[in-house]
Amino acid sequence: MTEIRELFDLTKTIAADLFAGKTYPWEVLADIRPFILRLGETLPEDEFDHPSEGVWIAKDAKIFPSAYIGSPSIIDHGAEIRHCAFIRESAVVGKNAVVGNSTELKNVVLFDGVQVPHYNYVGDSVLGYKAHMGAGSITSNVKSDKSLVVVKVPGAPVETGRKKVGAMLGDYAEVGCNSVLNPGTVVGRYAQIYPVSCVRGVVPANSIYKNKDCIVEKEF
Repeated sequence: MTEIRELFDLTKTIAADLFAGKTYPWEVLADIRPFILRLGETLPEDEFDHPSEGVWIAKDAKIFPSAYIGSPSIIDHGAEIRHCAFIRESAVVGKNAVVGNSTELKNVVLFDGVQVPHYNYVGDSVLGYKAHMGAGSITSNVKSDKSLVVVKVPGAPVETGRKKVGAMLGDYAEVGCNSVLNPGTVVGRYAQIYPVSCVRGVVPANSIYKNKDCIVEKEF
């Protein structure tokens, strides 16, 4: 439920090579910055603008004048970076993804089609294909006691060795408005989080998280 192969379709991101040789998605977090700098130098000049050091933006991306895009970052084709979006650093924004008003990104990979459209904070996280975070939902990436993050896999917790780990959202994951994903949260493919939830641990694929004591399988 927590491995890269179980969460993501790697054909749906420009950053597929970042995941090569790794088992768990949080293993890519330390490599996002250098990966962007290497990949950026290979992007075709007829498809990507290079407006500042370490920043590459697809020519058909829509960037609002008030948005801030820090270095290093790659904004892929068709992405939309809206009013007052704050891309601090180390962000890969996939094709046709939406980064909305007052949303902040830091050390993240957003796969193609991801939507973080309203007042979101996404830090030290990976969001899979067409994952969506509702208005005001955030990834909390540091524990209150500043200890190293452990992913609470049932019966077999996994130590990440990192102080900062946000959330890993599988393809098509849906996070309800004003929810908090605690450090090391993993949300499986097609899983759905109820609004105003406080989530930690692993939410299985194809499930609905109503609260920590009520996680049910989706009915198809």
